[in-house]
Amino acid sequence: MAKRAENERKFKNWVELSDGGRRYWYDVIGRHGYWARYVKIVNVDEMTVRFYQEVYDNHSSLVSVHEKYPVDRGHQSM
Repeated sequence: MAKRAENERKFKNWVELSDGGRRYWYDVIGRHGYWARYVKIVNVDEMTVRFYQEVYDNHSSLVSVHEKYPVDRGHQSM
């Protein structure tokens, strides 16, 4: 499955979900101690169901979530 191989290449971390889909993610370190986790949830056919960004502070506490797909909701503070 070409899409699965592409997702595995782009997202180095993943877990299998109970419905047969997967949750992929990768982390990006910021310059001032904050970091972001990009999360992609796909169904069994590797079609994107949800894509969002989690922003964490320098204490690894979740600061905000920015849902980008299926609807861009902007940053939601926690």
